[in-house]
Amino acid sequence: MISVCLVTYNGACFLKQQLDSILIQLADEDEVLISDDGSTDETLSIIDAYHDPRIQLFQGPRQGVIKNVEFVLQQAQGEFIFLADQDDIWHPDKVKKMIAVFKNNPKVQVVVSDLVIVDEHAQVLHASYFDYRQVKAGFFQNILKNSFIGAAMAFRRELLQTAFPFPKHLPMHDMWLGLIAVNQVYFLAEPLVDYRRHEKNASEIATTSSFKQKLVWRYHLICALIWRLIFKK
Repeated sequence: MISVCLVTYNGACFLKQQLDSILIQLADEDEVLISDDGSTDETLSIIDAYHDPRIQLFQGPRQGVIKNVEFVLQQAQGEFIFLADQDDIWHPDKVKKMIAVFKNNPKVQVVVSDLVIVDEHAQVLHASYFDYRQVKAGFFQNILKNSFIGAAMAFRRELLQTAFPFPKHLPMHDMWLGLIAVNQVYFLAEPLVDYRRHEKNASEIATTSSFKQKLVWRYHLICALIWRLIFKK
């Protein structure tokens, strides 16, 4: 069983295109869990119009993106969990190819695919997110420079046993989920998502935070990782 976890907030502009690209790849027993964080546009109407039993809609905690992601992940029942952004487009073979990586690599906990960076009209800006961001594998490499991106991430359900609860002061949830898997991560060098960038994105491709803020985030992150990976087990 596959769980697709998606958080929404005023995502009406692009949500239908994203949901259509996801649902066509899922089996009847799979689920799409959507946690809405107080949308005031047509987001909820778009979701309600599907009448698809695989879609479950929740009211989010309204405490920001990271808490909303944690909340929706707590609802997931699938063996494999996919994260999704509200404004992207999944390529038609995304689920099949990422599940194949898990099946062929039993020790892998997290799979991250490449993405095509597109604009609001789905026109290509950069053919490879991996090339654009110089993505590299490795635990310590990704503490220094994060390569984990939720829009292209899937993981085994068992990862949540270590990942929950999310610690405070996270820079972003995807960085935490990738690092908590240590080196059991597979970077799939094939674009499987059109990653849409527009003026209302909730996240940045490259953070504009200050150097001091980055140091503070990483200090708290390292402390949380040490506690979770060594003392909690």
